[in-house]
Amino acid sequence: MTEVNIQNQIDEINRKLDLVLEEVYAQKQSRESVNDLMSDLSIVGKDAFQNAVVQLDKAGVEIDGETIASIGIKFLHNLDNINLMLEMLESVTDFAKDVSPIAHQVGLDAVNLFNELEQKGYIDFIREFGKVFENIVTHFTVDDIRELADKIVPILEIVKEITQPDMLDAVHNAVVVYKNLETDEIPEYSIWKMMREMNSPEMKKGMGFMMTFLKNLTEQQLKKKENK
Repeated sequence: MTEVNIQNQIDEINRKLDLVLEEVYAQKQSRESVNDLMSDLSIVGKDAFQNAVVQLDKAGVEIDGETIASIGIKFLHNLDNINLMLEMLESVTDFAKDVSPIAHQVGLDAVNLFNELEQKGYIDFIREFGKVFENIVTHFTVDDIRELADKIVPILEIVKEITQPDMLDAVHNAVVVYKNLETDEIPEYSIWKMMREMNSPEMKKGMGFMMTFLKNLTEQQLKKKENK
């Protein structure tokens, strides 16, 4: 082994020793920093504890050491539950972050929909319909509504019958005839003229309709009385 190799090994050993010394010095500084921090925390803790004791003494609160120890034990026993609660809180926070853009978009869509409904007049319609409902509440009592609830089924049955196609056609024809009828120019009929008109096919058909209608109406009323 030459002197050059020996010197290189010595230099390598010195370099490693320097690294070890630097690491030891860094650990020493870190330990001193921790000790300083613990010392500062100890001073702050003592001051905080003394201040808390003074405040509790002024408030008339007595500290039970056994109670505090019991609370500490319960806290240690429930570390898993506390950890689970923190994880749930973290999950809720993440969920809120994910939902926030969706909620923002939903809010914008709701505003745009409301604006569209207002432009189409739906909002004014609902507002006016509210006045209709207010008038109903004002003019009818609770007993009236209760009575209406008892009779709503027969009323709906009547509405159902009226809305049948043949009934709608009959009502429509009656409305059209009345609309086209010139009430200011209705001719006067004498008894003889009326008797002559009654012999016309149209009048005979009309009188047959009226007689049949009245007859069936009377029969229906008699059936109801018998059922009662």
